[in-house]
Amino acid sequence: MKYILTFVWSFLLVAMVNYVAGSIGAIQSFDFMSGVIASIVMAVLIICITAVTPDGEVADY
Repeated sequence: MKYILTFVWSFLLVAMVNYVAGSIGAIQSFDFMSGVIASIVMAVLIICITAVTPDGEVADY
């Protein structure tokens, strides 16, 4: 379930950034497929980062 939600949130955020950046720059129009590809890459990176980082509390010294 966390993998699905990671993809959904990354898709929504990347699509929003893609739309806003395209509107501000006025260089290119909104491209749906580039947003999907970027969100897949972002979701994979987030999943990899969470797999590498330790869970739990850090010991105080």
